[in-house]
Amino acid sequence: MTFYLVCYDIVKDSRRTKVANMLEGYGMRVQKSVFECVLNDQQYESLQKKLLKHLNKKEDQLRFYPLGVRYRKKVVVLGIQPEMVVDDPAFIV
Repeated sequence: MTFYLVCYDIVKDSRRTKVANMLEGYGMRVQKSVFECVLNDQQYESLQKKLLKHLNKKEDQLRFYPLGVRYRKKVVVLGIQPEMVVDDPAFIV
């Protein structure tokens, strides 16, 4: 399992909504276009394939930043704290 920070910049509202809804099934939204996801290799590949169907490669961008377990524990949040954490069982896909 790898911890990913997933960020996107999607121009069209309908595509952006589809991507956000899909990502909510895999992780936790921490900002409007940023998610934290813990994925195994199969989930990672499956999610990328699903998301590619909703992207316009000439207008949109989606980024996956893999972060090791030791860095996951060093995440600093200033301001409001999320009520859930990315490891909560609600995020099992």
